[in-house]
Amino acid sequence: MGTVIYSSPIFGPVNSRRLGVSLGINLMPSDGKICTFDCLYCECGLNRQRIPSLSRPSREEIRRALEERLKLMQKEGPEPNVLTFAGNGEPTAHPDFAGIIDDVTEVRDRYFPKAKVTVLSNGTRIRDEKVFNALMKVDNNIQKLDTVDIDYIRKLDRPTGRYDLQEVIGTMKRFNGHVIIQTMFLKGVVNGVDMDNTLDRYVDPWIEAIREIGPEKIMIYTIAREAPISELQKASPDTLDRIADKLRPLGIELSVSY
Repeated sequence: MGTVIYSSPIFGPVNSRRLGVSLGINLMPSDGKICTFDCLYCECGLNRQRIPSLSRPSREEIRRALEERLKLMQKEGPEPNVLTFAGNGEPTAHPDFAGIIDDVTEVRDRYFPKAKVTVLSNGTRIRDEKVFNALMKVDNNIQKLDTVDIDYIRKLDRPTGRYDLQEVIGTMKRFNGHVIIQTMFLKGVVNGVDMDNTLDRYVDPWIEAIREIGPEKIMIYTIAREAPISELQKASPDTLDRIADKLRPLGIELSVSY
């Protein structure tokens, strides 16, 4: 089982490997997980292991809780680098996501205008125009793309509903560079299936998709906490460095988290 369930609607701040001092905004219940993916590596556990009994926080609850926390941080510190939509599931699945983005931006501007509004998303709902337009307003629009092999995505990321990979990639291109691609690389054998997406047959087509999308930044990383499926393993630093070397000719900003 995964190791983390986050408080709702605000958690942290935490020191993020990729983002710095991050104050988390969790739009899902505080006692479980609601996600449009059911990733084998999710630190929050598999969906069936984390069925919540509470409801999602309301738009007003989120705005009020964020303002209270930022007031406290203004007095006592630390100063946040980012306000990050993350937590126990896919943030864009909240029915008031677009309005919440507006609220968070307004509150941010009053207390910590230098902090960047950041969304960690799996890309499943970017085809929704309200979600797409809201993501165009944030500072860091971080979208997951673990591979461009749909069979692999179904085995590792395991979408719980409709997921059209080509539509997702096409919508990522529509961001016109206002997108950061985040990719998990890992290894291991699960139920006899090799889950190693660091192989060239996965990496090379993925790099071509990155070229087409033209993101402002690429984040590659590997497992940092206990995964619910223990057979999954971290990609080695040498492996991540090899993938990074393949990416550098694109001339796109790159971060690597080991």
